[in-house]
Amino acid sequence: MATTLQKAKQNPESMKARILEAARKIFGEYGFHGTTTRMIARAVDIDISTLYYHWGEKGDLYEAVIRDINDGLGQKLVGVEKKIKGRPLAERLEIAIDEMVDYLFENPEISNLTLFRYFMKTRHGNLLDFRVPEYLSDIAYSMGLAKDRKNVPVEARMKVLSIMMAIHNFVSGENFFRPMMGLDRENYIRHAKETLKFFNLAAFT
Repeated sequence: MATTLQKAKQNPESMKARILEAARKIFGEYGFHGTTTRMIARAVDIDISTLYYHWGEKGDLYEAVIRDINDGLGQKLVGVEKKIKGRPLAERLEIAIDEMVDYLFENPEISNLTLFRYFMKTRHGNLLDFRVPEYLSDIAYSMGLAKDRKNVPVEARMKVLSIMMAIHNFVSGENFFRPMMGLDRENYIRHAKETLKFFNLAAFT
């Protein structure tokens, strides 16, 4: 039997999917504790009872959001790995940075929720967590920093973590940093990519 999340993803026009999309954005902006089900219901223009009918309690909906994010990230990483496989390390880095920066700027709730959960003490013990360690190992292996996907050295994972956290900061801090730099969104993203490549290409290659 399909899960509620699977049903939502199978029918993007459904009420379940509409609620999920709104929940991603609102949880991404306010975090788990700062978000109420009433806020999400209001964003979709439905009664709170309709939200509960489709998704249950707030924790259930939040867990679905994290699962949805994990699924999307996993699919994206598989796509990036196919693009960079067999290329020189410098090319792998450039492509991976371009791809991940674009993806995260298109889905800023991912970076926001990552920072909420790991740096602002809004974690909830009963809720599903991001698969960050798994992703770090996958990226490190794809970049050629490890020969075995299942035995990736800490040093390699830390290097990937430094890149990912730098990207998350550019994405999550856009509303603060972009006016400071006097840039429109397109140029802010372009400069973020150039900066990430400037530091990481030198460090890795």
